[in-house]
Amino acid sequence: MPELPEVEVVRRGLERWVAGRTVEAVEVLHPRAVRRHPGGGPDFAARLRGETLGVPQRRGKYLWLPLAGRDLSVLGHLGMSGQLLVQPEDAPDEKHLRIRVRFGDDAGTELRFVDQRTFGGLSLHETVADSPEGLPDVIAHIARDPLDPLFDEAAYHLALRAKRTTVKRALLDQSLISGVGNIYADEALWRSKLHYERPTANLTRPRSAELLGHVRDVMNAALAVGGTSFDSLYVNVNGQSGYFDRSLDAYGREDEPCRRCGTPMRRRPWMNRSSYFCPRCQRPPRVAS
Repeated sequence: MPELPEVEVVRRGLERWVAGRTVEAVEVLHPRAVRRHPGGGPDFAARLRGETLGVPQRRGKYLWLPLAGRDLSVLGHLGMSGQLLVQPEDAPDEKHLRIRVRFGDDAGTELRFVDQRTFGGLSLHETVADSPEGLPDVIAHIARDPLDPLFDEAAYHLALRAKRTTVKRALLDQSLISGVGNIYADEALWRSKLHYERPTANLTRPRSAELLGHVRDVMNAALAVGGTSFDSLYVNVNGQSGYFDRSLDAYGREDEPCRRCGTPMRRRPWMNRSSYFCPRCQRPPRVAS
């Protein structure tokens, strides 16, 4: 599933290609693509017609397009395979095209939502009162992400200590910090030399600050090369894949030598996912006797 860097790459593309454009028509080609919209496909298309799209925004893994002059936003959920593509109007339809948005200008491009597995979708939501970025009310509970200038590091450290969980669970808790998923959590933990089961209760302020720094570093590095793509499902708005997968130090590297000490990397099942780590650099916490 796309994490913060992948969603931010898409957001930047939408800002370049669709911000400020007025919707002329909307086609909903699969009902599941608008299942989170209470009125269904016809209502979604009718309400979006004639609206002007504002500057796309993001919080963590969530992406939305505010409607200019309205207290409404189009929330995009990419799910496992969702793609927001800006395509020439005469380009052939993608096999898994779910929604088409046409604009009332002569730019010659349209916005398409393509989703092979139909886990993602688009929906219209009211925005949080007095939210300058038009935050949709359904994601008001999502914490700010580590690249957000308003992210409160001191509050995050206190929340970590109070949560009394393990460090990887805390990194993936979107109510504490948003945008971090399985891939970048493993990468940041490897860089920090922390085992994924390390308790947060005894994580010192300097250690949590160091971890947060590594989270930011690995996400910025991924952003610089377009994110991480293991297959053709994650692409930017022009259909191009990112290639940070070539720079991963931990995730997906089972039995390969640790790039720091040479010890074979290990993979362990974890919360219906996998955790990749170096058994020498990231020693498991001692179990109290």
